[in-house]
Amino acid sequence: MADLVEVADPEDPRLADYRDLRDVELRKHLEAEHGLFLAEGEKVVRRAVEAGYEARSFLMAPRWLDGLADVLDAGAAPVYVLPEALIEEVTGFHVHRGALASLRRRPLPDLTAVLEGARSVLVLEDLVDHTNVGAVFRSGAALGFDAVLLAPRCADPLYRRSIKVGMGAVFSTPWTRLPDWYDALPDLSRRGFTTVALTLGPDSVPIEEAVAGVDRLALVLGSEGHGLSARWEASADRRAVIPMAAGIDSLNVAAASAVACYAAARR
Repeated sequence: MADLVEVADPEDPRLADYRDLRDVELRKHLEAEHGLFLAEGEKVVRRAVEAGYEARSFLMAPRWLDGLADVLDAGAAPVYVLPEALIEEVTGFHVHRGALASLRRRPLPDLTAVLEGARSVLVLEDLVDHTNVGAVFRSGAALGFDAVLLAPRCADPLYRRSIKVGMGAVFSTPWTRLPDWYDALPDLSRRGFTTVALTLGPDSVPIEEAVAGVDRLALVLGSEGHGLSARWEASADRRAVIPMAAGIDSLNVAAASAVACYAAARR
C-alpha cells in the first residue's frame, strides 16, 4: 500500500521539491542540482512512472488518489496528501489536475544509441520556449518520428511545462542532446540521414518535395525568433519551406513542426 502522509503545513520541508513552480530560473537550478523533474496531472504522472522513472515523492489532492492508486501502491515513494488550497500555497499556482510527482532524472543516452534503428528524427536548434519544445515532442510522437535531438541551448524537455504540453511524449520518444553543435548536421549526414532544414532560404523547396523519397530523415527546426543559424542552414543537405498564402511568411515553430512532421510521415 502507498505510504500516505497527510500534511497540514505548506512550509513542511518534505515538500521542498514542489515549491515555487512559477520561478523558471529557480526551478532549473533546483532540478539540476538535485537531479529531479516534476510531472503534473494524472495521465502524465502515470506515463512517467510507467516509462521507468523512479519517483522521489508524490503530492496529491485527496480526490485524485483513487485514479492513481495502482501507481502509488506499486512504489515505495511517500505520498504527501494536502487540500488543494494548500497545494496552491506550496506550488504558487492552482494545480487544477491535483496530482504532482517528483521523479529522478536518468543519464542521457549517447547519440549512437538514440539513432539506432531510427528512420525519422527531429533536430532542434535553440528552441528556448518550454511550451514549444513540448509541442514539438508531441507532434513528433503523434506522427511517427523515432527520436528527438537537441542542440545544447534548447529548453529542457523534462521541465514541467514541456512535459505537460507534450502530454508525456518525452517519456516515450528517445532523445538526447547533441555533443557537437558546429558539426551536428554533417555528422548526421555521415550517419546516413538526409538533413532537411525548415527555413525561408532562397533555395528552399516545398516540404513535400524536400522529403520525397528520403529513407532516413533528420528534420531540422530553428529557434522561435530568427530561425536556424547560418551554420546549420548552410550545412543541411536540403532546405525546405511550408508553402503559405500570400502575405504570410511563417508559422509558429510548434505549428510548423506539426505540418512538417505530417508531410514527412507521408513521404
